[in-house]
Amino acid sequence: MTLPLTGAGANAGAEPVRDGFALNDAALARWMADHVPGFAGPLQVLQFKGGQSNPTYKLVTPGAAYVLRRKPPGQLAKGAHAVDREYRVLKALGQAGFPVARVHGLCTDDAVIGSWFFVMDMVEGRIFWDATFAEVPQHRRGAYFAEMNRVLARLHGLDPAAVGLADYGRAGNYFERQISRWTSSYLADADAGRDAGMDRLIDWLPTAIPPGDETAIVHGDFRCDNMIFHPTEPRILAVLDWELSTLGHPLADFAYHAMMYRMPPDIVAGLGGMDPATLGLPTEADYLAQYCANTGRDGLPHYDFYIAFNFFRMAAIFHGIKGRVARGQAASAHAAKRAEAYPRLVDLALHAMAACR
Repeated sequence: MTLPLTGAGANAGAEPVRDGFALNDAALARWMADHVPGFAGPLQVLQFKGGQSNPTYKLVTPGAAYVLRRKPPGQLAKGAHAVDREYRVLKALGQAGFPVARVHGLCTDDAVIGSWFFVMDMVEGRIFWDATFAEVPQHRRGAYFAEMNRVLARLHGLDPAAVGLADYGRAGNYFERQISRWTSSYLADADAGRDAGMDRLIDWLPTAIPPGDETAIVHGDFRCDNMIFHPTEPRILAVLDWELSTLGHPLADFAYHAMMYRMPPDIVAGLGGMDPATLGLPTEADYLAQYCANTGRDGLPHYDFYIAFNFFRMAAIFHGIKGRVARGQAASAHAAKRAEAYPRLVDLALHAMAACR
């Protein structure tokens, strides 16, 4: 999960490849000549600044630009940094006409650049790092929100089996499995300490799971800064960062996205503490109504549960960061700031929990 604490300055653009992340440019060029239609060198390799867990590179040639996503170098935990899953979902969604970058090939031969990777087209457009869409004239911002809503609803409306993703994750019992996973993660990290608010959430969440079950393709990190918009139009050209995608509950995915209305902007791109109407944006209630209209739903009666679950999930992630900081395993200023933000996420989850009662 990409969790910026600031805007574009720290995360946007490409720069010379950082120490320890160099590729074998000649071997890569030979692979691209065999797998990328129309490829013609010379090839220049740059590295994107962003905080993705999978290192991401910009590949520039005289006639085109591409993006390469790879597993990090070194020993990795089993199943981590699964670029093959990312490639698979991008290929399937692209063939279904969903807005993603076109992928050209997956390489599982470590001999080429030292780890698995895939290459896709570089999509040119606008990325908005600020959920207020401040760069857009006020009267047009609502159209950008409507587009995000429409595209997420379209993703949730795809039939996983019809697009070749029937086995992309486990179907059913999504909330039970996720609550158990993040509870175990929280309880296992003694260095980060226990928190009375998290303990209350852990006791309450399993008892409050709404009736019924649904399974859809979920993105897992659908935020304004994970999509590329047309340079001048409120139209999404490509949704990025699919490393957390799976089969899951669509309302968990939507609530993660809509959590921006309550999210403090210094933690993750959000509108917390702001008045959407004065910014030319739909209110949270209006945004929920848009999603219901886009998906044919008659309201979201358990919305506050989905919000509480998502803030709990994010708090558990930040709790883990707090533990790594305590152990000296995450010394960066970003990690320390995330650890400091952890109590606010717990409070936001508790606030949503209270609204359910």
